[in-house]
Amino acid sequence: MRVLNVNSSIDSHKGGGMAERTFQISRFLARAGVECTILTTDMGLTPERMRSMENVEVIALPCLNHRFYLPKFSYAGLRELVERADIVHLMGHWTFLNALAYQIVRSLGKAYAVCPAGALPVFGRSKMIKMMYNQLVGKRIIRNADCHIAITRGELPAFLSYGVDSDRVSVIPNGINPDDFLVRDDAEFRRKFRLSEKLIILYMGRLNRIKGPDLLLRAFCSLKDELPEYQLVFAGPDEGMMAELKKLVALSDMEDRVRFIGHIGGADKSLAYHAAELLVVPSRQEAMSIVALESGAAGTPVLITDQCGFDEITTVGGGRVVPAAVDGLKEGLILMMADCDGLRTMGAKLKQFVEENFTWNLVAAEYIHLYRRILEQKIAK
Repeated sequence: MRVLNVNSSIDSHKGGGMAERTFQISRFLARAGVECTILTTDMGLTPERMRSMENVEVIALPCLNHRFYLPKFSYAGLRELVERADIVHLMGHWTFLNALAYQIVRSLGKAYAVCPAGALPVFGRSKMIKMMYNQLVGKRIIRNADCHIAITRGELPAFLSYGVDSDRVSVIPNGINPDDFLVRDDAEFRRKFRLSEKLIILYMGRLNRIKGPDLLLRAFCSLKDELPEYQLVFAGPDEGMMAELKKLVALSDMEDRVRFIGHIGGADKSLAYHAAELLVVPSRQEAMSIVALESGAAGTPVLITDQCGFDEITTVGGGRVVPAAVDGLKEGLILMMADCDGLRTMGAKLKQFVEENFTWNLVAAEYIHLYRRILEQKIAK
């Protein structure tokens, strides 16, 4: 089976969870014997990332515009790529690369799947551009797909708004590779990033409004007297909010207890999760938080908002789910920080749950089963 995965970025620094999903699922499909190719741009793509792709072919087009990921391309070259694939998988939604691949897929009559990963709502910046994109091609990309993939059932209403009934949508979650989160050295993490000995509350993700770092910061600063033994560490690249966040830190006189350490990856991620008492995911909107799964793999409990598509955390006792608001996060922090022994128990429960249900091996097996079904249906037509 030959699969072409299309995503504008496979660098988690620039492309976030969708980039990481594309990167990981491609690797694990290849390990399972699928002939896998990624069509992407060279935006943020490092030699280290390329080396870790193992048996996956990566076609990285030069990126001409870093905001909209506009690629330099050869139509004939892209047509050849699509032509040799059995199935094309479009990741994300608001990209020129997806629209381009879609047009070629339709002209060749190829089977294709879509996985927007929570991107379907017209949300965030560039709303007018997104509305135009949907009118021109976006809605047709979703409606005409041979297969629709949601990361959680919470995405089903968004698919319905595009004219896709829930019985046409397959739910396949995000995953993790447990082997990526074995490295633990709390002292090394603190030394490397010049952190104090105070206990760590961790934020892992891009600093943009959708991810809600301002909500967490306001909640933490309002609890400066209730949580004197804790520091808040933001690990992630700035996407336009750093100045606002640092101003709030200064106004709250919390410079010694709030740190911004920038984007981290690889072993540093594992160090961060293990060093933290708690991960907080304060997102205003998210399909399913990969960092919550990663934290679970390290045995660190999670405080997460009800907009993150992972309410099972409460069911299994691996953390708490709260409203995506300052007051909700404040309440969650107070309740979870009040019982250190309880945190360790939560972390152990979350680790077991994640490793039994959310590995990339399991996700890849579900994809292979789905791809085969799509191809059988295509042949039957």
